[in-house]
Amino acid sequence: MAVAVRATAQLTVDDVCDELRISRSTFYDWRQKGRAPRCIRLPNGTLRIRRTDFENWLTDCEDHL
Repeated sequence: MAVAVRATAQLTVDDVCDELRISRSTFYDWRQKGRAPRCIRLPNGTLRIRRTDFENWLTDCEDHL
């Protein structure tokens, strides 16, 4: 049951930055340039990233040589 919850989890910007080992400023730079994962803006202004959107974004970033 916990696996299903995890699959639909929403990540914070800090979660994504920790996982990618990047700074918040790098994340926001990527976001401004349209290179960050798709985000959800909550009514209080904070951002969330769906785990599935993050995983799909990572797949799209793979280098296919």
